[in-house]
Amino acid sequence: MYEFPFELDDFQKEACKYISEGKSVVVCAPTGAGKTVIAQHAIHCALEKGEKVFYTTPLKALSNQKYSDFSEKYGQEKVGLLTGDTSINRGAQIVVMTTEVFRNMLYGTNFGSVTDNLKDVRYVILDEVHYMNDEQRGTVWEESIIYCPTNVQIIALSATVANADKLTEWINTVHSRTELVNTDFRPVPLRFYYFDSSQPNTLLPLLTPNGTLNKKIKPEKKVFQRGKAVQKKNTVKDVVRNLYEKNMLPAIYFTFSRKKCDEQMENCATLCLVTREEQEEIRKIIDEYIAENPYLYRNKHIEYLLLGVASHHAGLLPGWKVLVEKLFQKGLIKVVFATETLAAGINMPARSTVISSISKRTDTGHRTLTPSEFLQMSGRAGRRGMDEIGYVVIVGTPFQTPEEVAELVLSDANPLESKFSPSYSMVLNLLQRFSLEEAKELVLKSFGYFSSNTRIEPFLALKAEYDSKIDECNSFECYCHKTNEDLMEYNKVREIYVQNRRVFKTIQKQEKKKNRPLSEEAAEFGRQTKLMLQRMHSYECDTCKLFKKHMKILDVLERYKAKEKALNKEIEKQKDIFWNKFLSHRAVLMDYGYIKDDYPTEEGVTISQLRSENELFLARIIFSGVLEGLTPAELASVVCAITTEDMRADLYSQLPLSPNVRKKLNKIKDIRRELDKKQKNYDVEDPMYINGFYSPLIEMWVNGSEWESIVDEVDMGEGDIVRSFKRVVDVLRQFCTISNIPEEIVFTAREAIDLIQRSPIDID
Repeated sequence: MYEFPFELDDFQKEACKYISEGKSVVVCAPTGAGKTVIAQHAIHCALEKGEKVFYTTPLKALSNQKYSDFSEKYGQEKVGLLTGDTSINRGAQIVVMTTEVFRNMLYGTNFGSVTDNLKDVRYVILDEVHYMNDEQRGTVWEESIIYCPTNVQIIALSATVANADKLTEWINTVHSRTELVNTDFRPVPLRFYYFDSSQPNTLLPLLTPNGTLNKKIKPEKKVFQRGKAVQKKNTVKDVVRNLYEKNMLPAIYFTFSRKKCDEQMENCATLCLVTREEQEEIRKIIDEYIAENPYLYRNKHIEYLLLGVASHHAGLLPGWKVLVEKLFQKGLIKVVFATETLAAGINMPARSTVISSISKRTDTGHRTLTPSEFLQMSGRAGRRGMDEIGYVVIVGTPFQTPEEVAELVLSDANPLESKFSPSYSMVLNLLQRFSLEEAKELVLKSFGYFSSNTRIEPFLALKAEYDSKIDECNSFECYCHKTNEDLMEYNKVREIYVQNRRVFKTIQKQEKKKNRPLSEEAAEFGRQTKLMLQRMHSYECDTCKLFKKHMKILDVLERYKAKEKALNKEIEKQKDIFWNKFLSHRAVLMDYGYIKDDYPTEEGVTISQLRSENELFLARIIFSGVLEGLTPAELASVVCAITTEDMRADLYSQLPLSPNVRKKLNKIKDIRRELDKKQKNYDVEDPMYINGFYSPLIEMWVNGSEWESIVDEVDMGEGDIVRSFKRVVDVLRQFCTISNIPEEIVFTAREAIDLIQRSPIDID
């Protein structure tokens, strides 16, 4: 085992031992426990044996950070970087990449053959593997594990999850011998505090020594304005002052709104958390950084950095966030007000974390944080080798009780749930390399299928409930020993008699009114009705006092049988949901002629190389010729509209689209309408966007407008604008690398990329 210059913790030793024995390993440990040491052991093993190691991360920013760290540690010549838009030294022994790039390599389509891609690769480190829970991108981790050759050892590093054993068992099944190293050990233990605004000069311990809620904590009182409950006051200044006085800084202050991050930073304007020397150092770093990035000169947050506070969220420019991270890592920023995205792996060590509320607003309304979300954020507290204890402060609000906070703190992590979902690209990539039967085998290897029992547990519980009701109904015993069939037969006779008697009485009344005798047919009908009555009296059920009860039970029985039949159908559907989705996508592709004899056509190969929310929609746009004859600015504008997700209804741009772009988007709407109809026929629900909100902005930018004039046009965060432009660059790059794209589009796309990629867009 590689000798580290410090004593390893037991879980680190155990994981390193398994790696040295040639086994794959799942390491599940709290944030900050030291999982990176295990990755370093694998890297040392690879370097020692002259083999290669891939290090994958979920985020481009995290890949960049790891590339920088490893270059410093092992030497730049030994480290490479591969992200969607960067390729540095890809033949190096240690290659850092995003998980998507690794998955695309395993498809062996647009990155060369799998054999070439993985030549001499001994280890693949999948960092932040709990991202499998991610709704949009979770599939990538499952595919990476399923397609990874069995001679490559997988080192899966995960934050705490409830079902790490299931994940390990699954990797063991689909890949190779895998061991689990699961620990709740934290080298820097956490201590939880509560801020109660009725006691603004102190932070109260949340729990007593025996683990119960501290009785000194009072719930926040609700204050009403115009009939609505509102938060009494912004307590941020009191919280920060307490942290400062109690030597609990630096801190990350988590807030679930970008606007509030900025507001809370501004509320600290009268606090200065840094010394004069630190302030001078901050000023020097800012001046040097702005000299390299002059577009940040007008940033209104500079004055707050000099006080030791900052804001960090997706609405800010990437270049600005880099500066904030740099200052925080040097210990010069004392409080960062951040959204929860900062909890996702970026190395920003803090002594304390503050959680402003245990609920957050989502697309479907407010909800309480999950235990895993809370663990991820609170786990940022406590710096190994610097702090003996990490502090977590939860701020009291009128919308949560102290009991709910204590319950969340004491909750175990959530289980990992599969988000596996076949796409057009997956179907085409698999059918390029495998037969339909082999593709089915791979799809059925997914963690989603493996853990489908867990997923259908609620259905099975409901089925058990229905079975119990059905058994209860069937257990009714007739003291005359009559079966349900006997009762149904009697009830049928009874219903016919009741109906016939009603009809006969009506006939009698009508004939009496007309003052004439009954016809022979009517009289015969009356005799038959009397015979039916005699037949009814012959049944023992006719005099049974439990008849109504028995009938009611039969009615309930039939209803539950119908419910169970529908439920069984749903259970079968859920069991095969992944393969059925695969077949649905395949059916759409076959309908268009992109698959013939279960192999992609030339156009099908093009679609397989695309990465998009809906690869087929993008491909249909390319194949239609609608993107031809555009200027670089117009091409960027059209691509921007089809890569921008639908936003809130109250957000719309006042800027007009240029005539040619509007004309092209109208044609694209026809393509979407036609594809939407086709998708509905085959039960496919892949999204298709046409949203021109940012399109006029990118057109202005490509045509040479200054950044300030772009930002002044819309009331949106600069980071949002950058992100939308980067999405466009990503798609335009694909136009330049995939097959069967008209040369005219390739040249225009290259020109557009060059014009888009200037400060601040070209900074990660």
